[in-house]
Amino acid sequence: MEDDAPVIYGLEFQARALTAQTAETDAIRFLVGTQSLKFDNQIHIIDFDDENNIINKNVLLHQAGEIWHIGASPADKAVLTTCYNKTSDSRVVSCAAVWRMPCDWETGSNDSPDDSAHNPQTLELLCHLDDSPHGNAACTATLEGKGQLKFTSGKWSPHHNCSQLATANDTAIRGWDLRTMSQIYCIENAHGQLVRDLDFNPNRQYYLSSCGDDCKVKFWDVRNVREPVKTLEEHSHWVWSVRYNHSHDQLVLTASSDSRLILSNMVSISSEPFGHLVDDEELSEGEDNHQEDKSKEPLKDSVVSTYEEHEDSVYAAEWSSADPWLFASLSYDGRLVINRVPRALKYHILL
Repeated sequence: MEDDAPVIYGLEFQARALTAQTAETDAIRFLVGTQSLKFDNQIHIIDFDDENNIINKNVLLHQAGEIWHIGASPADKAVLTTCYNKTSDSRVVSCAAVWRMPCDWETGSNDSPDDSAHNPQTLELLCHLDDSPHGNAACTATLEGKGQLKFTSGKWSPHHNCSQLATANDTAIRGWDLRTMSQIYCIENAHGQLVRDLDFNPNRQYYLSSCGDDCKVKFWDVRNVREPVKTLEEHSHWVWSVRYNHSHDQLVLTASSDSRLILSNMVSISSEPFGHLVDDEELSEGEDNHQEDKSKEPLKDSVVSTYEEHEDSVYAAEWSSADPWLFASLSYDGRLVINRVPRALKYHILL
């Protein structure tokens, strides 16, 4: 099997919720949440064996309802959050909760790989995330103005001691500072239609990416929000997910309901726009001129690869927290695809 060949895993139910297990930095592991109206929903724990190109799975029950979003704790790999819908008095109610995986989930299915699917264990509820008056919310922010006053997406900034976040509502993006509980910037009409997702550049504190129903991906410097610093128009339908690589921020994944996943090399607005520059003492005499040429002008942005293994809308894409060159994507038909950054680009970045 080729080193860059994709690995595909199929879920029994439809799905749109995907996350890497953030606190797990040794094993390549993703969590997938299902959306079923008729049966108990599940969380599939997907372990990828990079050496043998195979997937191992464990399945946990999520009986609370169909999962619309899943998040992993950055500190405790057994803790996760879900946003889910449930039916109450003939009404659909949106909820959120924090869960803990059973302590023996990793060892519970070793005897037979299919045991967890036939006899799945149940998640332990730690708490509901409730915004009602009796909830334990430290503080809240409200939207004011015209149009769709409903948050559609949000993202914590990894900078500023994690005290800032960005939210999307309708076509606008807003930044918030929790230290003052105030809005710190607003990008009105950031997209021509609904904003679907946001992500912060992990290495450049003022850079933010967004995507939306106008089929575009935009990159912003929040210090000057009049115009995006870059716009991508490679997708032909709504763009649901945008993700920076955690280590090499020029690598950006975008997922769309055009059934495609696109990997772009946005090097001109990355933390290394001239590529990887080495110290003078590391260069031999013959390499001096080559290094000077390399540093004269920024490298050009490009689409690295378009992945078309999906046959349905691709709702989520995530980088592995253990391997910076590996990523997963999930389409609504329950197809999870694991891919790698092409080796030629990987070595070009490293060398």
